[in-house]
Amino acid sequence: MKITPTIRAELEHFLQQENLTLSQFGQITGMNRGIISSIVTGNKSMSINQLDRITEAMGLPEGHFYDLFIENYIIDTPPNMRRIEPFLFRCAELDKLDAIRRVVGAIMDNLLYSPKLFEIAEELLSQGRHEAALILYEGVAEAERYQHSERLAVCQYRIFTIQVGDDQSRNIRAAAVFEAFVERLDEIDQLDALKDLANVYRSLRKWDKVDEIARKMKQKAKTQYLLKHQHKNRECDEYKKLSRPLFVYISYADLLCAGVYEAQGDYNQALQYTYAYADLDWVKETDEDTKHWISLFQHWAQANVIVNKLLSGDMKVLNDYVEYIAASSDTTDQDRVTQLLNIMMTANRYQIDVNDILQRFETDVNSLLQLPQFNDVYTQHVIPEQFARLGYELAYYYLHQGTYDDGFKYLMYSLVSYHRLNNETYFIKCLVLFERYRVYAVSETKAAYLEFIERVWIADVKKNGAIDRRN
Repeated sequence: MKITPTIRAELEHFLQQENLTLSQFGQITGMNRGIISSIVTGNKSMSINQLDRITEAMGLPEGHFYDLFIENYIIDTPPNMRRIEPFLFRCAELDKLDAIRRVVGAIMDNLLYSPKLFEIAEELLSQGRHEAALILYEGVAEAERYQHSERLAVCQYRIFTIQVGDDQSRNIRAAAVFEAFVERLDEIDQLDALKDLANVYRSLRKWDKVDEIARKMKQKAKTQYLLKHQHKNRECDEYKKLSRPLFVYISYADLLCAGVYEAQGDYNQALQYTYAYADLDWVKETDEDTKHWISLFQHWAQANVIVNKLLSGDMKVLNDYVEYIAASSDTTDQDRVTQLLNIMMTANRYQIDVNDILQRFETDVNSLLQLPQFNDVYTQHVIPEQFARLGYELAYYYLHQGTYDDGFKYLMYSLVSYHRLNNETYFIKCLVLFERYRVYAVSETKAAYLEFIERVWIADVKKNGAIDRRN
């Protein structure tokens, strides 16, 4: 039978080896002799703060005894949340995720611990310790999987928002799992959940899902907006949980539906939804935040009316769109990449020459080659795909024009971006486009392409455990 070592035994051995008395060691740790004596004799349990002091005094790295702490004071004794809570926070601070997993695995057989672990996860999330929080949310969700609870739904929402990232294959799995839990959320929380879910599906170009979720969000938001203004004395604190004013969810649903029809090539229907989210005379609020959002919707509508006409083949509005872009003084990178993408999609679809426009915005195009980092669901997932798509459309345009240096430069950018996004459809499109024009690539470009493809292949071999059996 294997005997589990104890921290007490390790400490006793250290004191004997270093010929230290309890008083001397207490002075080193900043703890009195009585506490050290109680720990050594086993008459007193140990806090994580005391363990950290002892570890430092023994000249060992932070967290050295954490696995033993779990064995001695969590697994071998009745769980005590006053001891476990600070231990979990300390593990998160030191990025000791395996230790957190062990604790969760040891105590989650008992549903009584779910509320407290959920609270700890919420605090860790607010601190930005997402990976540590994820382990706790997953533990609570697993323990409560047969409970029809709002806490389970919130856990699944948190898991969803933490998991979505660059990998679009992972994103679609996360969205599919979370979608089943949206209706279990509080009615107000459902609005942000549906917004985030729609944005992820939008980044994945799953237009049927975007349409379905946008319509659901609009219906729920309209109901809440009606209730809010029918009952003047209704408690409004619940609406403060929303990340945006309540009316935004109604108008944003129209914007999403406009995007669905635009992607499907039904530009007339897209225009109808664009006019809908531009008309906001029905909004009753007059605060500054509301005015800000109304201004944004009207700004987006002004541009998108022109865009839908442009994409439908009305070239008379191209110059208007270019002048609109040039006149926008506060344009963000996100706005600019969308604007340039609209122009390039039009140019490639209708085979028109836009060299003068590209020259005019050359600085903007070059600055967009570095994919930035964003911090919300929309900009993390919708915008990076648009950056990659812009690279592809630029590559397609230049290669078809015979401007091969620029064409291959943007194609390599798009190829790398779509690999990072794990978007197989456009990754393959990039490969096909390269092979079609390979004969025009200079040797350096071919070498860079082959090196990248080999790195992708090696990464796939490592990921899937494939073996190269060639001699």
